[in-house]
Amino acid sequence: MNQVLMPELPRFTIGNAAPSFPELRAGNLGVRLATTTDELEAAQGLRYRVFYEEMGAKADAATIATRLDRDEFDTIADHLLVVDHDLGEGAASVVGTYRLIRQEAAERFGRFYSESEYDISALKAFPGKKLELGRSCTAAAYRSRAVLQLLWRGIAAYVFHHGVDLMFGCASLSGTDPDALAEELTYLATHHLAPEAIRPRALPSRYVEMKRLDAASINPKTAMMRLPPLVKGYLRLGGFVGAGAVIDEQFNTTDIAVVVQTDLVTEKYYRHYEREAREA
Repeated sequence: MNQVLMPELPRFTIGNAAPSFPELRAGNLGVRLATTTDELEAAQGLRYRVFYEEMGAKADAATIATRLDRDEFDTIADHLLVVDHDLGEGAASVVGTYRLIRQEAAERFGRFYSESEYDISALKAFPGKKLELGRSCTAAAYRSRAVLQLLWRGIAAYVFHHGVDLMFGCASLSGTDPDALAEELTYLATHHLAPEAIRPRALPSRYVEMKRLDAASINPKTAMMRLPPLVKGYLRLGGFVGAGAVIDEQFNTTDIAVVVQTDLVTEKYYRHYEREAREA
């Protein structure tokens, strides 16, 4: 499949390669990559509203002044967008986002975002191309199964196009008290721990034990239901979690590392993308 390189944008560059697959549509909604600085800032603005205004993240003065959630990794990433065409086009239409950092970009930059929380040396040594996922959020009115499925369709298309073998990233549970999340953390560590060959491990200075209860005392179905939809989505795609949780005081979350081998991604996403690519 040929890659179509995009011209450099004035304040950020689309990852390493620009979109070369069409926008995927579901009625008035679509999923595609950001192609302009305005679209990136719309995604950062959405992240600010969700992470800081809704979830209680702690903003510094610069973040408050700009009302944008942004960091140095935004400049090396591709930014997947969910857009609602009923709201207009371009930046005005952005209602969901996901940040995608490919291995090539992280190597040039010097590190992945996850390395501030996890030792991912096992992942980095594992054969194949890697993709880091992060900074996922949707506007309140669009938090539905349909929108989440659309995001996963976009990720599957991206993975398919770039030949990604392994996806990983930090996923968040709301709150910074691991004992309040004991059931969920124990369930994840007991039933979904990654194989050692691809297992991230929380950095020693940040390691929080996930097995906080006797595994026999928890109800797996109840624990699964209490997980955030995004984490449940990873698990349904055959995902695993790393060893140890990490408290992120800035974002008011308890983070877990998630790993998904893309050969385990549900086949329907690939079949759907292949069909749309042939038609295009």
